[in-house]
Amino acid sequence: MAASELYTKFARVWIPDPEEVWKSAELLKDYKPGDKVLLLHLEEGKDLEYHLDPKTKELPHLRNPDILVGENDLTALSYLHEPAVLHNLRVRFIDSKLIYTYCGIVLVAINPYEQLPIYGEDIINAYSGQNMGDMDPHIFAVAEEAYKQMARDERNQSIIVSGESGAGKTVSAKYAMRYFATVSGSASEANVEEKVLASNPIMESIGNAKTTRNDNSSRFGKYIEIGFDKRYRIIGANMRTYLLEKSRVVFQAEEERNYHIFYQLCASAKLPEFKMLRLGNADNFNYTKQGGSPVIEGVDDAKEMAHTRQACTLLGISESHQMGIFRILAGILHLGNVGFTSRDADSCTISPKHEPLCIFCDLMGVDYEEMCHWLCHRKLATATETYIKPISKLQATNARDALAKHIYAKLFNWIVDNVNQALHSAVKQHSFIGVLDIYGFETFEINSFEQFCINYANEKLQQQFNMHVFKLEQEEYMKEQIPWTLIDFYDNQPCINLIESKLGILDLLDEECKMPKGTDDTWAQKLYNTHLNKCALFEKPRLSNKAFIIQHFADKVEYQCEGFLEKNKDTVFEEQIKVLKSSKFKMLPELFQDDEKAISPTSATSSGRTLLTRTPAKPTKGRPGQMAKEHKKTVGHQFRNSLHLLMETLNATTPHYVRCIKPNDFKFPFTFDEKRAVQQLRACGVLETIRISAAGFPSRWTYQEFFSRYRVLMKQKDVLSDRKQTCKNVLEKLILDKDKYQFGKTKIFFRAGQVAYLEKLRADKLRAACIRIQKTIRGWLLRKKYLRMRKAAITVQRYVRGYQARCYAKFLRRTKAATIIQKYWRMYVVRRRYKIRRAATIVLQSYLRGFLARNRYRKILCEHKAVIIQKRVRGWLARTHYKRSMHAIIYLQCCFRRMMAKRELKKLKIEARSVERYKKLHIGMENKIMQLQRKVDEQNKDYKCLVEKLTNLEGIYNSETEKLRSDLERLQLSEEEAKVATGRVLSLQEEIAKLRKDLEQTRSEKKCIEEHADRYKQETEQLVSNLKEENTLLKQEKEALNHRIVQQAKEMTETMEKKLVEETKQLELDLNDERLRYQNLLNEFSRLEERYDDLKEEMTLMVHVPKPGHKRTDSTHSSNESEYIFSSEIAEMEDIPSRTEEPSEKKVPLDMSLFLKLQKRVTELEQEKQVMQDELDRKEEQVLRSKAKEEERPQIRGAELEYESLKRQELESENKKLKNELNELRKALSEKSAPEVTAPGAPAYRVLMEQLTSVSEELDVRKEEVLILRSQLVSQKEAIQPKNTMTDSTILLEDVQKMKDKGEIAQAYIGLKETNRSSALDYHELNEDGELWLVYEGLKQANRLLESQLQSQKRSHENEAEALRGEIQSLKEENNRQQQLLAQNLQLPPEARIEASLQHEITRLTNENLDLMEQLEKQDKTVRKLKKQLKVFAKKIGELEVGQMENISPGQIIDEPIRPVNIPRKEKDFQGMLEYKKEDEQKLVKNLILELKPRGVAVNLIPGLPAYILFMCVRHADYLNDDQKVRSLLTSTINSIKKVLKKRGDDFETVSFWLSNTCRFLHCLKQYSGEEGFMKHNTSRQNEHCLTNFDLAEYRQVLSDLAIQIYQQLVRVLENILQPMIVSGMLEHETIQGVSGVKPTGLRKRTSSIADEGTYTLDSILRQLNSFHSVMCQHGMDPELIKQVVKQMFYIIGAITLNNLLLRKDMCSWSKGMQIRYNVSQLEEWLRDKNLMNSGAKETLEPLIQAAQLLQVKKKTDDDAEAICSMCNALTTAQIVKVLNLYTPVNEFEERVSVSFIRTIQMRLRDRKDSPQLLMDAKHIFPVTFPFNPSSLALETIQIPASLGLGFISRV
Repeated sequence: MAASELYTKFARVWIPDPEEVWKSAELLKDYKPGDKVLLLHLEEGKDLEYHLDPKTKELPHLRNPDILVGENDLTALSYLHEPAVLHNLRVRFIDSKLIYTYCGIVLVAINPYEQLPIYGEDIINAYSGQNMGDMDPHIFAVAEEAYKQMARDERNQSIIVSGESGAGKTVSAKYAMRYFATVSGSASEANVEEKVLASNPIMESIGNAKTTRNDNSSRFGKYIEIGFDKRYRIIGANMRTYLLEKSRVVFQAEEERNYHIFYQLCASAKLPEFKMLRLGNADNFNYTKQGGSPVIEGVDDAKEMAHTRQACTLLGISESHQMGIFRILAGILHLGNVGFTSRDADSCTISPKHEPLCIFCDLMGVDYEEMCHWLCHRKLATATETYIKPISKLQATNARDALAKHIYAKLFNWIVDNVNQALHSAVKQHSFIGVLDIYGFETFEINSFEQFCINYANEKLQQQFNMHVFKLEQEEYMKEQIPWTLIDFYDNQPCINLIESKLGILDLLDEECKMPKGTDDTWAQKLYNTHLNKCALFEKPRLSNKAFIIQHFADKVEYQCEGFLEKNKDTVFEEQIKVLKSSKFKMLPELFQDDEKAISPTSATSSGRTLLTRTPAKPTKGRPGQMAKEHKKTVGHQFRNSLHLLMETLNATTPHYVRCIKPNDFKFPFTFDEKRAVQQLRACGVLETIRISAAGFPSRWTYQEFFSRYRVLMKQKDVLSDRKQTCKNVLEKLILDKDKYQFGKTKIFFRAGQVAYLEKLRADKLRAACIRIQKTIRGWLLRKKYLRMRKAAITVQRYVRGYQARCYAKFLRRTKAATIIQKYWRMYVVRRRYKIRRAATIVLQSYLRGFLARNRYRKILCEHKAVIIQKRVRGWLARTHYKRSMHAIIYLQCCFRRMMAKRELKKLKIEARSVERYKKLHIGMENKIMQLQRKVDEQNKDYKCLVEKLTNLEGIYNSETEKLRSDLERLQLSEEEAKVATGRVLSLQEEIAKLRKDLEQTRSEKKCIEEHADRYKQETEQLVSNLKEENTLLKQEKEALNHRIVQQAKEMTETMEKKLVEETKQLELDLNDERLRYQNLLNEFSRLEERYDDLKEEMTLMVHVPKPGHKRTDSTHSSNESEYIFSSEIAEMEDIPSRTEEPSEKKVPLDMSLFLKLQKRVTELEQEKQVMQDELDRKEEQVLRSKAKEEERPQIRGAELEYESLKRQELESENKKLKNELNELRKALSEKSAPEVTAPGAPAYRVLMEQLTSVSEELDVRKEEVLILRSQLVSQKEAIQPKNTMTDSTILLEDVQKMKDKGEIAQAYIGLKETNRSSALDYHELNEDGELWLVYEGLKQANRLLESQLQSQKRSHENEAEALRGEIQSLKEENNRQQQLLAQNLQLPPEARIEASLQHEITRLTNENLDLMEQLEKQDKTVRKLKKQLKVFAKKIGELEVGQMENISPGQIIDEPIRPVNIPRKEKDFQGMLEYKKEDEQKLVKNLILELKPRGVAVNLIPGLPAYILFMCVRHADYLNDDQKVRSLLTSTINSIKKVLKKRGDDFETVSFWLSNTCRFLHCLKQYSGEEGFMKHNTSRQNEHCLTNFDLAEYRQVLSDLAIQIYQQLVRVLENILQPMIVSGMLEHETIQGVSGVKPTGLRKRTSSIADEGTYTLDSILRQLNSFHSVMCQHGMDPELIKQVVKQMFYIIGAITLNNLLLRKDMCSWSKGMQIRYNVSQLEEWLRDKNLMNSGAKETLEPLIQAAQLLQVKKKTDDDAEAICSMCNALTTAQIVKVLNLYTPVNEFEERVSVSFIRTIQMRLRDRKDSPQLLMDAKHIFPVTFPFNPSSLALETIQIPASLGLGFISRV
């Protein structure tokens, strides 16, 4: 078919666009040959006329169908051209967030500028072992391909990583190295892979810098060889470096930085060890401040400095060397600050004692004057003489900068050499993988010598790449036997010749450098004269005579000639170097030692390695002239040589290519700039790969894939049994031009565009079929819709007419009712209005009359009050007038009486002067005196009385005055209140006026309210009627609600039950988590144990094998297992250091554990003894009370004697064990312990000795108890003889109760004892009625009762006190802990406080639960032991009775009454035990375990036979009470099982067999342990076979751990068997033929990939599952354990399938989802057939089922998003988004998932708390449990077959 025929209407094409590079458009009409214009419709809605080129008449590129967009491999596209590649990359990068894409053999990596979760160890494990084309593109896939080819082909590999600065080259190389380190591991314990990864920080600090394009740009190229041994494990590495950018040391452009190490040093300048360097801020130094950007955002240089120093330490660079490195770097910074002063035009000088130069000389250890002199002068040597010439300031500055660059380059080389020494391995390297991280093609505005060298290297690499791609294409065609036609591809050999051939650019440059007066201008003229107009690839710019243009493979580049000669010469003055070599600083001369030897091609530039070989170069011995000649090699010459060596290395390896693309220049995450991407795609050779592929047959299909895809284009008659012939016939009909395709052996090869044509035919065929289907279905749907609408219309009409009639009748009824209502309503309104008016009138009259009455009352009251006031005032005025009058009268009287008294006084004075008067006066004076004296006494008495009265009166007066005062105050208050009342009267009068107004208003309002009330009454009446109606409705609703409540109650109970079930599930999950942790720890322990055994074996081999380093193995790689293992062991022995002193180092903790174990055992024995004593006392008391009613007593006494003897034996055995352990401990402490720990003065020694003494004292106490018991037994045996009779026990008890005095009881007992010793007669015959015997028995019983009561009371008190002390201590500890937690919680935020409290509560409950479980276990142990002892007692009592009967004489038998006696008859049949000799134990283990073949036992013998035999041997050892034999047999059994599994651990039958037998052995130990919980299902005969002497609970735990280890090994074995089948059977194979319709990927797997061992189908998986199940059933594995194994198998199947689905874009389609669901249904059907549906296996497939459903559901609307979120609850958010991103339509009718829909899903799932991990953990193992499964098989019926070779054991 002609290409022009594809340009039809609606065909889509690509047209050039200046902004988007390529723009998509659609043809509006068919193209016809000769048309000059195409009518196009752009995607933005515009129409365009596209004019074809009149010369070439090339049509625009056709666009691939949407179904091909987003392919993993660009070569799978039908149309291979630049716009298709660009669009495919953009869709994958922007829409699907996929950064990796294949382009044939090239991996294109686009820098996302964002951290992606696709580099974890789970991803590494997923890619490990996979073919490159099977998984989505990834750097790990390339690394795996290289590792796989190295292992298979034994050929060295190379990974070439290239790209622009900032494209992610270094990161890609790091991830590749990390993959090798993770997958291969190291061959020694030196962690070489960590050292390889640790070299990155060092090289980044000294070789990376900030540029305008990249904050961490590598300014050098490096090639790292990772070495592997014969087992392909990392043993070392070697690094080579290329073209360090030395100019950056002295110059940086704007917004750029110098190398990171300088800024790290300045940031760490304040550290004490760096003070001697005298550094400061980076802005203080000329070499670090030029770029003006000393800080990188988000980078802490001080922390980076710490990481760099850490890495140096890890790689073995000592602290002194590190300080030396930093000293030299600081010297370079100070050297840059050295300034020069011009004397004249040709000379300069440095100021004296110039500080920067002084610091430089001090740090470098050189003479200041000498260095100052040679910085300003140079030495010139001629043929005859040598003279010193001053240099100008510019020349001095250039010389200073050249010296700084030279020192840094030498230091760089020195560091690289030391890193290589640290990574060097003494073991011989078998192969290597090289990772080349090299600069990509560069073009800037100004391109100089560095860009010229970089582009020259890229030309060489591109040539090698083109040849390799061409070679692979040719190999593929030859392999398929297709006629080979030469493909014309771009060969850049002319460009390389232009650069490196004779008289090429480099030759002319070297020649000009040798000229004394050569300049850049003269060199440019030579270039023009030599190459201009002679070479098509060389051009001269129009406007410049100092530049030239080279047409590289990627683009034209213009180079400026200025500086070429200087950079090529790389001149450093020899005198300055000599000054540095004479330095006192030892490290500095070491840097320049290479100058005295033959230097490598790259050493003068920047190389870290001198040669490109993998071994260090040896110094060559030659003439001095030769040395000088070698030293004068130019940089270009050295770089050319190093590049040739690199190409030789790459050509000797198998290359793998990684091309890194920078999507934008602004470092925006997931932003794609088409222009920049196209530039890089052209430069990195991706488009050239596309062009080579497109020139041949790019699309390749297998015949089966072609048939499955294009079956729709065939007719039934075209389909033949031979698929190849069918495809040929169909293609000949579909594509007439036979040149468009070729038939190979296994594939069909198509030219470009043919697959698109076939897709168009297929789509047309499917579209026509769809139209026919749609036509039929739409007609059927519309017909059904019409009939449905007609029927609905008739129904609606019927209902409408009936409704109208009902409405008319209702109208008539309402009209009549309204007339009646109006009549009654009008009457009611008139009557109500009259009543309202009458009531209002009455109210007004009442209010008015009341108001008048109140006014009249107030007036009368006021007049009455006025009269009272007048009366009071008039009385007061009269009283005041009377008081004034009385006062005046009294005053007049006083004046008159005074005048009369004066007159009388004068008379008396006259009379007194006369004698007669005196005589008269003296007559009767004495009498008068006496009378007066009496009167005075009387007056005194009266005075006292009056004083008393006066005081009383004063008190009364005071009280009255107080009362009067209070009355006065009260009157004043009343007066004030009266005044206020008068004011209030006025205010009240005003208020009355207001109230009158309000009254009128209220009357009017009252009328309104009454009217409103009438209306309200009517409304309420109507409302009541409505409420009644509603009430009826509510009753109905109530009934409905009651019904709903009942239903809700049921639902609530169901929800509660569900919650209970969920809580139970959560508890089960927690329990499983705990089990999983324990089993993981057990797995780790077993792994370490195996590692320890391996190391021990290697140590023994190293001891016995002389000179292991001289052993040789065959040079060819052999697959023989023994040779493989032996060589690996020798390799490991060479790498692993000697560990002969390890056992002695571990003796101290062993001794400590022995002591702790002994101490714990002593405490346990004490507790058990106490509990057993209490229990036995109670049991004995109960037995005594029950037996007291019986007539005969000998059995009780025999039981007591037996109990005491048994107790003595137990105590003796315990004491013996304790003594042995104490002796071992003393011996260990004295002999084996380390002297510093066990020295006599050491604290540990003192503690141990104190504890030992306490233990010894405890043992002495036990010994005394044994002696006491023994003496009591002896005395009791002497006192009691077997003959005894007894009367009624009630009489004996009454006699004992009468003896209330303890002294009497004791005397009677002692007397009885003495009589028993003196007399040998029968106790019951001492007297006639046997009173003494009765008394003795009663006393004995009373004594025993009292003693037991006292002991029990004492013990109970002691126990209570101890328990209380323990509770107090625990409460104290709990209080302290609570206080600490409270203090911690108070410091936390509220949310964290709640979480902490919850966590603490959970922890506390867990601890309490564990304590209770421990107590329960202890109690169960005690009960079991007591039951055992009771059984032993009963048996011994029976035997004792028999013995007593034998010892009785015949006379005694006649005298005694005959009573029934149980005499056990000895069984002569088999007792279920096997006897063997101690020396036959190894033979038993060898025949039964080590050399046993599981297949024969499983087929011919009963399941679990070895376990039964071993248990019967254990039973016999238990019967003999031989603890050493039991311990030895169990230990040998466990160790032998481990040996078998270690030897044949990869055989499923062996592992399954021993898992089954270990579980059966464990169940036997439980079933016959004597514990009640395990004896429920036993028969009586089986209960007799229980163990009697030993409790093997600890060994049961050991066996349980062993069973867990075997189970985990079984899971690993079946995983290794199933893993190759899962992906092929579950994903790749088409179980339902024709459903998937293979997508036209045309994916070409790498021709070098390892071929598949065979395709597996789902039937293969089912057959393997059947095989596993039948083997486990044959071995008699427990059904519950089989369910757990099946669950684990199904989890592995689901996890691996889902992980591959998440990493394979080609598997994420609708049809593949259907295929997966069908496969899962087949697995479920298998579970049903095996009755394993309740095993939980189906639930493990739930994530896979939901992923398949996700592929099939609709993915468009928000409702679809909600459905997906609710459906995919077993998938994480990352997995859901990944599946949606990977979803790929297989047919054109399917649609891709839009980006907006994926964002909607992410928004809805943002609150979901799940793991961010993308892949499921396929290595996860569920915790295993071993439910108890008793056996119904009787041990005595088991026969031992002769085939087992166990004739040395005998049945007992």
